Amino acid sequence: MEVNNRAFLFGYSSRSHFLTRELQKNGFDIVIVVSDRESYEEAISDGYINIIKMDITDDIELESLNVKEGDHLVCVMEDSHLNVFLTLSLHSLYPKSKIIALSDSIHVAQKLKMAGASKVIDLYQVSANRIYNILNKPIATKLIGQLLSPDNELSIREIYIPEESFLDKIMVDNFDFNRHNVILVGMIDRRLSNQFLFITSGLEHRLDRGDMMVCIGHNEDLDRFQNYVKMTKEEYEEYLLYN
Repeated sequence: MEVNNRAFLFGYSSRSHFLTRELQKNGFDIVIVVSDRESYEEAISDGYINIIKMDITDDIELESLNVKEGDHLVCVMEDSHLNVFLTLSLHSLYPKSKIIALSDSIHVAQKLKMAGASKVIDLYQVSANRIYNILNKPIATKLIGQLLSPDNELSIREIYIPEESFLDKIMVDNFDFNRHNVILVGMIDRRLSNQFLFITSGLEHRLDRGDMMVCIGHNEDLDRFQNYVKMTKEEYEEYLLYN
């Protein structure tokens, strides 16, 4: 396949693998830039050759990359604060380049846009929308059957929000489900109706006691999350202090 142009991928981890593969499928020449030895060795073991290890907080080292107009800069650092800082630095050094950044929350997405990202990919929203599309296809029943199969690592679970839960009165967009390794597919929002509603773009939902959430994840993660939901606000704040 003919190479369109280059894509500098800053950071390398499981959350960025799908993006790396998609860029390659579309003919991009990938340059992986990492700041730690572990990510460097992981990229090598996955078969990548063009890998650079550097201090990404140093503008002089970033300038040495010799990014050209038309190159894409993709920020996928696992540390969200570092991702925002990197986006800001790259926008200052290479104002004509397209900067793409990954986000796992609406707050981080806003910061990335303010820092100069041309495009922000919200991992949570991508997951929710993908599931929404799958479940609206004619083969939905078959796919759900596969998902619930004992041979599948993922499960769907209904999780009830009890009366004293810390989630009471929390907006969906303000809670980081990724922190608990679960995806919120939809919910029964008692304030709006008793019907199941998919969590999709353009809709704002508030979590209230008595609501029913439908989540996807590994069984052990769902078990832990179900226990967290039972915590009071004080108990959850204490948990966050030590985790």
